[in-house]
Parts: sequence; C-alpha cells; structure tokens
Amino acid sequence: MKFAGMVSVDPTRNACDACETFGNTSIQSALAEVVMLVFQFIAALAATLFTGAAIYINVAEHPARMECGTAVAATVFGPSYRRAAVMQAVLALVSTASAIGAWFKGAAVAWLIGALLIFAVVPFTLLVIMPTNKKLLDPAIDHSSDSVHRLLQHWGKLHAVRSVLALASSIVFLASLVSSTPKP
Repeated sequence: MKFAGMVSVDPTRNACDACETFGNTSIQSALAEVVMLVFQFIAALAATLFTGAAIYINVAEHPARMECGTAVAATVFGPSYRRAAVMQAVLALVSTASAIGAWFKGAAVAWLIGALLIFAVVPFTLLVIMPTNKKLLDPAIDHSSDSVHRLLQHWGKLHAVRSVLALASSIVFLASLVSSTPKP
C-alpha cells in the first residue's frame, strides 16, 4: 500500500515492522518527548496545588483558627491536620516523582532542582514539624493553655517554611515550562 509521498508499506507486515519502515527512532523520540511533557505537567500541577493549599493554610485557615481562641484552634487542629497531611503528602511525592521522571527523560536540571525543593517538605515535616504536631495532637493537653497557644504560633511559622519551599518549587517548574516553550 502506498500513500502520496510516503514509503510503500506491506499491510501484511506487523506494526513493529512498520515502525522500522517509518523510522523507529523518530517514533521513540516523539514518544519520549510526550512522556517527558506528561511528567512535567503532573509535577507542575501537583507542586502548584500543594503550594496553593500550603499558602491557604498560612494566610487563611490557621489565622482564622487562632482568631477563634486557643481552645478552639487546638481542638480543630487535629481534624484539619489529618486531612491536609494526606493530601499534601501525596501531592509532594507525586510532584517529586514526576519531576525526576521528566529529568530522566531529558528535561533540564531545573526539574531535578524543583523535585528536591518540593521533596524537602517531607523530611522537614517529619523531622522539624512532627514534634510540634505530636504535642498539639496529644489528647491530654490543656487546649486553652498559654503553652498550647505558643505551640500553635510556632506551628504556623514552621508551616510557612513548607509554603516557601513549595512556592520555590512551583516557580522553578513554571519558569522552566515558560522558558522551554517554543517561540512563534
């Protein structure tokens, strides 16, 4: 079978044989490019969603909790924390894995840097914020005490570090996407 301007292809040959006829390497190269773009899209989307959620917590949710008084803030901290922790952990890990995948597929080193920035929230949370979380989640604490108020204030400052790391990662990813966009 022959199409206008194309190489003759025998319809009895399988798809792999056809790939050889049309240039297997160009098809593989195009597929690798698509995979890299999908990884980049997922990494940027997950990082920016994480960033939005983290900044929302710092500028809206946590201050609103604190305005309601220490007892209310400490009481609602647990349910809020449990829900946000799952979502943000998944987003951070998906973004990290996708950015590393993009880098392995040939994306610029900026994708590896962005992956390291968004991943940094995981050990920071586990090593630096977790002791404060455990104290705030202790069912025996006095929710209206001054020490709990100070813990909640401290937690807000620590969480801001997560927001900054996520924002930096998002900026790296988005800048890389913009700088790699072909000019007309």
